[in-house]
Amino acid sequence: MFSALAYYVLIYPLSLLPLRIMYLFTDFFYLLLITVIPYRRKVVRGNIERSFPNKTTKEKRKIERRFYRHLTDLLAEGAKNLSISKRQLLKRFKVENPEVMEQLYAQKKSVLLVSGHYNNWEWLITGQNLLFSHQAVGIGMPLSNGFWDKKLNARRSRFGMKVIHSKIVHDFFKKNTEITSTLVLADQSPGDSNKCYWMEFLNQTSGIVFGPEMLANKYNQAVVYFSLHKIKRGHYTMRLKEITSSPQELKYGEITEQFVHLLEKTIHEAPEYWIWSHKRWKRTVPEDLDGLRKKQIEKFNEKFRV
Repeated sequence: MFSALAYYVLIYPLSLLPLRIMYLFTDFFYLLLITVIPYRRKVVRGNIERSFPNKTTKEKRKIERRFYRHLTDLLAEGAKNLSISKRQLLKRFKVENPEVMEQLYAQKKSVLLVSGHYNNWEWLITGQNLLFSHQAVGIGMPLSNGFWDKKLNARRSRFGMKVIHSKIVHDFFKKNTEITSTLVLADQSPGDSNKCYWMEFLNQTSGIVFGPEMLANKYNQAVVYFSLHKIKRGHYTMRLKEITSSPQELKYGEITEQFVHLLEKTIHEAPEYWIWSHKRWKRTVPEDLDGLRKKQIEKFNEKFRV
């Protein structure tokens, strides 16, 4: 009851305001975050410290302040996402090189669009079906609050995006007959230390979600990395880079390695736009990484290369 009241009385009416007005509210909230309410500052500061050991304290604090500024912009833009029109969305979110996807569509090739939580991914979720010929698909975990889960997914899918639960991904692809582009944000902390791919990422031994590589190989889908770039407040461009259109020709780990290196390069170019407040490095590194890697390669090859 409270969630529905908050949505209909406060959140949705707020989203109808022009963004320039909404930014006034989040400008004030930004001041609170860096003074009175230091949201996850320990997590943010620790992540930045470990990721950029060669930067000065002044440089790292600058990234921190800019991150909080960006985070509050995302709050305004996330609320706006509930009501933004098709015309406004296409005006504010553009693709620099759509020919990458057009060529794959002409080849009748389904695609995994992979990246991380960098810049405004919410507008991409809502607008993806408008941007490409492929049928847009989004994979996600349901929210604990049933009202918000249903309402947000309804708003995200209003222009044609199909939102599917991560636990029914295989059922979906087994039955699917459309040429799809599936959005996967794969920079979160993995659920199981023994099932992820371990490598260096931002100067730390990191467990990487291996799902995109598994999906690409199982369903022979192309993999395209995308980066989102903030042109100015409330305006973004999307840049595409094909990793592979023949995943079954690559060795174990190659897709994941390429994706992570591309994401790392994107983050280094403008680090303030990545979500530093996530507890990204909470998994313990397994003691016998070499042994684990050997078992993972054997299992992968048995499944996909024999």
